[in-house]
Amino acid sequence: MLRLFGTLAGLIAAATRASVVLAAAAMLLAIAYQVLMRYVFGATPSWSEELALLLFSWTVLGGFALGVHEGWHVRLTLLPDALPARLRRWMERLTDAVTACLGVFLAWAGLRFMEVTEGSVSAAIEYPIEILNVMAPIAGALIALFGAERALRPGGAAPAEEIAA
Repeated sequence: MLRLFGTLAGLIAAATRASVVLAAAAMLLAIAYQVLMRYVFGATPSWSEELALLLFSWTVLGGFALGVHEGWHVRLTLLPDALPARLRRWMERLTDAVTACLGVFLAWAGLRFMEVTEGSVSAAIEYPIEILNVMAPIAGALIALFGAERALRPGGAAPAEEIAA
């Protein structure tokens, strides 16, 4: 069962990675188009900055979730390094479980925020603002999933180098 959970988390991480890469590429294209139009043609499009912000939001939030899955986080290791290996692994599991709980909180808080902003539209493109605000609950759910998977992973969480290989 845990193996299936790990495989599912890996597939979802791959899809998240692909969506983050596409969002970053599209964001850079929107910004490049905006710069070209502003400085070469003197006519700034009204939608390009808003689209770039939308794509940037997913790039950051999706990247946070991937960071949980792949262990790309900055941390102080003074205490864990001083612990015996067995206790260190349990501390890693506890940290991953707390991270999963924080992901659940982000998902819950994001859903509450969506309720508050329901019905609003963006200024330039006039897309439903829920498209922007749904990114927090999605990222929270992914963080919860990836944190739980790392906490339950047999043998403990693998270092980022092992996951990337």
